[in-house]
Amino acid sequence: MKRATLWVVVYAIAMAFVEAAVVVYLRHILAPGDPTVSTPTAGVSAIPVVEAFREAATIVMLLAVGALAGGDTWERFLWFSCAFGVWDIFYYIWLRVLIGWPASVLSWDILFLIPVPWTAPVLAPVIISLGLVLGSLWLLLMKGKGAVLRFTPWVWGLAISGGVIVLLSFMLDYRLALAGREPPSFHWLIFMAGVGVAAVAFGLGVCRLPRSPG
Repeated sequence: MKRATLWVVVYAIAMAFVEAAVVVYLRHILAPGDPTVSTPTAGVSAIPVVEAFREAATIVMLLAVGALAGGDTWERFLWFSCAFGVWDIFYYIWLRVLIGWPASVLSWDILFLIPVPWTAPVLAPVIISLGLVLGSLWLLLMKGKGAVLRFTPWVWGLAISGGVIVLLSFMLDYRLALAGREPPSFHWLIFMAGVGVAAVAFGLGVCRLPRSPG
């Protein structure tokens, strides 16, 4: 597990740098000297379409490294979650190093473009990514110690519900993003409710994990 963790993390950090570099070039092209400009989400430019496909390709690449690192479905899913979280966190770290953005963890960002633009302060996706990294590594460690990873359908339902609530907080203001406007405030209560539901599902699932006979 140590070797797999090392290489998955190294891959995700390097991939985050590549992603950040692309964004640096893109922002320079769109608005030279203004590192706060985001990728356009509307208009005749082909950039939004290219960006959407680039984001989809990023997910495929993270799925691929998870598939290579894991020996079964659970491990593949957990390594993907770990890689995704590390990649997302270091994406913002590299941007901060390269262009001094985000100015703070409360700076707004367009997180994703599929199926509609997701917007939130940087702190929100970082919270989710930290949870993904810690949760996935915890479950991988438990599996290595003999735990049988098996969540009941209602625990999965609870976890998915939490995820849907979080995504809702990101997408509620997509019309403002399409218009190129920053939302007046973020839906922190909805976001934290979703995080709370997902955390409860994780805790209940971990508490009920059976041990292998051996």
